[in-house]
Amino acid sequence: MAAEVTMDKLVSLCKRRGFVFQSSEIYGGLSSAWDYGPLGVELKNNIQKFWWREMTQLHDNIVGLDAAIMMHPKTWEASGHVENFSDPLVDCKECKSRFRADHIDLAKPCPTCGNSGTFTEPRDFNLMFSTHLGPTKDSGSVVYLRPETAQGIFVNFKNVVQSSRVKIPFGIAQVGKAFRNEIVTKNFIFRTCEFEQMEMQFFVKPGSDDEWFEYWKKERISYYEKMGINPEKLRFKQHGPDELAHYAKAAFDIEFLFPMGWQELEGIHSRTDFDLGRHQEYSGKEQTYLDDSDNSRYVPYVIETSAGLTRSVLMVLSDAYDEETLADGEVRNVLRFHPKVAPVTVGIMPLVKKDGLPEIAKDIQKELMEDYAVFYDQSGAIGRRYRRMDEIGTPFCVTVDYDTKEDKAVTLRYRDSMEQVRVPIAELSARIRSEIKNYTRTRS
Repeated sequence: MAAEVTMDKLVSLCKRRGFVFQSSEIYGGLSSAWDYGPLGVELKNNIQKFWWREMTQLHDNIVGLDAAIMMHPKTWEASGHVENFSDPLVDCKECKSRFRADHIDLAKPCPTCGNSGTFTEPRDFNLMFSTHLGPTKDSGSVVYLRPETAQGIFVNFKNVVQSSRVKIPFGIAQVGKAFRNEIVTKNFIFRTCEFEQMEMQFFVKPGSDDEWFEYWKKERISYYEKMGINPEKLRFKQHGPDELAHYAKAAFDIEFLFPMGWQELEGIHSRTDFDLGRHQEYSGKEQTYLDDSDNSRYVPYVIETSAGLTRSVLMVLSDAYDEETLADGEVRNVLRFHPKVAPVTVGIMPLVKKDGLPEIAKDIQKELMEDYAVFYDQSGAIGRRYRRMDEIGTPFCVTVDYDTKEDKAVTLRYRDSMEQVRVPIAELSARIRSEIKNYTRTRS
């Protein structure tokens, strides 16, 4: 039986092992803000690299971009965010609790205080953070912290076409921070006001958008399975006509079974020519594409894939968490990360802190750290050191013992099975590389 994964267990492990900390904790913390510790930042960066490789390196028709967080305010008028980017807000007049009106039943008692008939009338709450650019604070200096990364791609569409050898169909990928003044933030790092997105906008010829929409649905669900995520915890959810965003012709969410239930992980949207058409209208700069295959000129349609990087961190932690009862009754806590996203790839350990074993282990560390994230540990009993590595998700451990001095080999231990095999030092790096390439997670 797989261990029950609760948010309390994940939050406790994340703080204890240095994955995620409450922001400004020494001052009582800041609601909805989280800091990624030494292991957390490595995990987040590895997930980003995994996504970036999947999108750009493995697709020869997708290029990258890194746009600024602050953009001309007309951008957000054209995109519809000034007019449409809001959630319905209600307050309880008794306990002053605040809720999204579309997330609760207004005919029922307040979830916080239990009083009935105490909700205010719903009112729109714009989710964008505003600030001022320049020395004066007036209406002319207002700018917004971007609520999504997509618009940075759209306003650079012509720049990319003119400077790169891209032809439709092609995509532009971007990873970056976004900011939303959420009414309610909850569930650890799942819903926060500051987060990171991994988005790709794929530009296609009008009329081919339905075909590409289906293509990207398949590609994106396949991506999570490549990462080793349990396919039974993934599903599609289609947006109904009343749920579609103002720009969308069709939309599906990829949902993951988090500890708090099924929740959105990534959106796949058919945006038609809404974005480029609006920017053409508001900027006065044409956003058409000359298709040399038939000499036609058109405003491209767009298929969007938009995933939350910080939300993906929570998904990977949730899916990897396991508790295993061993033959001696001990409970082993283990994070079964795919080796490509694990914060530490190889733990290196001399059996004892004497007789030349640390020196051999240090030499192995220097060799492996060129290609892998390694951690050297010589403190405590070897079994305890293995448990520490298991709990942070390290897929391989290398132990240097007295036999190493004779046979020039080490013990390679596998996290998932706890199997131990003898491997010559000269073959160690190649063996680990092969194991990572062929890794498949075995599930109970």
